[in-house]
Amino acid sequence: MSLLNRQASASVLYDAPGPKARARYRLFGVLAVLGILGLLWYVFTALDDNGQFDPDLWDPFQYNFVQQMILDGLLATLKAFGLAAVFSLALGALLAAGQLSDHKPVRWVCTAVVQFFRAMPLLILIVALYYAFFAKQSMWALVLGLTLYNGAVQAEIIRSGVNAVPRGQGEAAYALGMRKTQVMASILVPQAVRSMLPSMIGQLVVTLKDTSLGLIITYQELLFVGKKIASQPMNAAGFPYIPVVLVIGPIYIAMCLLLTALARWIEARGRRGANRRTSPAA
Repeated sequence: MSLLNRQASASVLYDAPGPKARARYRLFGVLAVLGILGLLWYVFTALDDNGQFDPDLWDPFQYNFVQQMILDGLLATLKAFGLAAVFSLALGALLAAGQLSDHKPVRWVCTAVVQFFRAMPLLILIVALYYAFFAKQSMWALVLGLTLYNGAVQAEIIRSGVNAVPRGQGEAAYALGMRKTQVMASILVPQAVRSMLPSMIGQLVVTLKDTSLGLIITYQELLFVGKKIASQPMNAAGFPYIPVVLVIGPIYIAMCLLLTALARWIEARGRRGANRRTSPAA
């Protein structure tokens, strides 16, 4: 599309800003940047006045037992996430199949379960499971809570992905005499996978971040370990809150970025595969 065509299509949606409006927008942008920089400087100076950037606060991280604590916390986080990811995907697939069932009682029950656990605050669910059933096994309270909540969300993603497939695909399969299970397994689900995989992996990123709620029930995941390190005073230097944040925070960010990169890679791979199948033979 040419530049003139793009400008014409844009003008249909809104009026193009004039010179004064563009200057005003630039001014607002500069003021916003200055405001953010000022806020960051205020936070920095406040933390510096409290001694949070004292080099002595970094001393705990040179000890092997502290490094081992962080590694153990990371492994505990990955263990809870791995279990919750597998179970939530399995539960999501089961609930989605129930929601798509031709049997009304099954469809109603699965829909009620999905809506209930989607509406339930995750923290309340985890705490309730911990005190009711898993007071001595905090990991399973965290895993089960994450499974129920994220499984309900995954069920909606899968159901939406299957329903997004053009109806003609299923109707053509039924016209050939295929049963519903065959239509779902051979026609609808394979086509829906490409569109719903990025959303499913995006929800897994949420699951990974939500493992930090294990702190509330004393599950010794990464954030719990970080809080434990930060609660130890370093003589006159105080508590190493900021160093702990600067160490633990990037670990969470790196794990989430890896999962996000996986989602983008899968999406791009699926798009390339679809293009190869639809391109005419040479």
